Amino acid sequence: MGMTMTQKILAAHAGLEYVEAGQLIEADLDMVLGNDVTTPVAIHEMEKFNTKEVFDKDKIAMVLDHFTPNKDIKSAEHCKCVREYAGEHNITNFFDVGEMGIEHALLPERGLVVAGDVCIGADSHTCTYGALGAFSTGVGSTDMAAGMATGKAWFKVPSAIRFELTGKPAKWVSGKDVILHIIGLIGVDGALYKSMEFVGDGIANLSMDDRFTMANMAIEAGAKNGIFPVDDLTTAYMKEHSKKAYTVYTADDDAQYDETYTIDLSTLKPTVAFPHLPENTHPIDEVGDIAIDQVVIGSCTNGRIEDLRIAAEILKGRRVKKGLRVIVIPATQAIYLQAMEEGLLKIFVEAGAIVSTPTCGPCLGGHMGILAAGERAVATTNRNFVGRMGHVDSEIYLASPAVAAASAVTGKISCPCELE
Repeated sequence: MGMTMTQKILAAHAGLEYVEAGQLIEADLDMVLGNDVTTPVAIHEMEKFNTKEVFDKDKIAMVLDHFTPNKDIKSAEHCKCVREYAGEHNITNFFDVGEMGIEHALLPERGLVVAGDVCIGADSHTCTYGALGAFSTGVGSTDMAAGMATGKAWFKVPSAIRFELTGKPAKWVSGKDVILHIIGLIGVDGALYKSMEFVGDGIANLSMDDRFTMANMAIEAGAKNGIFPVDDLTTAYMKEHSKKAYTVYTADDDAQYDETYTIDLSTLKPTVAFPHLPENTHPIDEVGDIAIDQVVIGSCTNGRIEDLRIAAEILKGRRVKKGLRVIVIPATQAIYLQAMEEGLLKIFVEAGAIVSTPTCGPCLGGHMGILAAGERAVATTNRNFVGRMGHVDSEIYLASPAVAAASAVTGKISCPCELE
């Protein structure tokens, strides 16, 4: 019996010739990630271990991104804890204000994760790096601590679901629409502890930013990880951003999958997830008349340069609807700088939006855009749970940057095609 792409990566890192779904293994780690919320917990757990040193200062990344720049005393204390630990242990990949970005955009940009790696992170959206052909998954802070100390982690080998992507997406349809469609199809627990493996000739029509978005939201279907095959586009991205050696793994022809879904990308429409679950999806032409109070364009899901370009294309020469708040958050300093050099930030400001420093901010109800009772937001973020972005009586509608920007102009959830 053959192995899936994910199973091959895990087998190699466990020093085994073969693994199968359900098997418990211990695997070597190529990267251990934490942020300003989860790393302090891991540090306090590390203090309980006999070991006083990390397994490899080059294979740990600590990114201050959730409540930074610090919004209050508690967040300042958290960041101080991480800052002091990183200094004491000479952590190579420590990213503070001025260098930091949203972690899941920053690590690929800095070339810290490449194809064939095994990466764990004390953040559920660590699955983002599957876009590069890596096995990456979110863990708890205790597992992060164990990983920092030993360079190893225990896994139950996941079974897999195969998503055969065909065709070319229409204009205004992006990776965000594809993954929302899939989550709407299988549900928020449709891939519970499984690997979502994306294959098919349709992948050639998806940019790297599309793939990062899709792998990022695999967790919203309950998946252990999402993963893409390594093609020429992946290779070009890694060569541009990383000096690390990478390994390409491919699924065996006789690999076993629990299910296979075939999705013709050309049939998809811009898609919106209504409150209060990412599975509550509707194509844009079935949304109806829903007025909104706020738009957020950013996050680890959709704060990359391609996302900002799409939003700017729609907002150029237009104005944000009177009474509406629009917050644009570039995901990293490099993306911020590129957006500035391309004139995108000027477009946003002239349209009546604000531009924030890189931060997770409003996505998790942290800061920079908290909702009051009764308010509605369209967000390019990844979760729309009750109270996710503020008051429990607020509502979040998940959408692509294109839909978010169009909605900013009209003041209601809208298709960008309405502005053409």
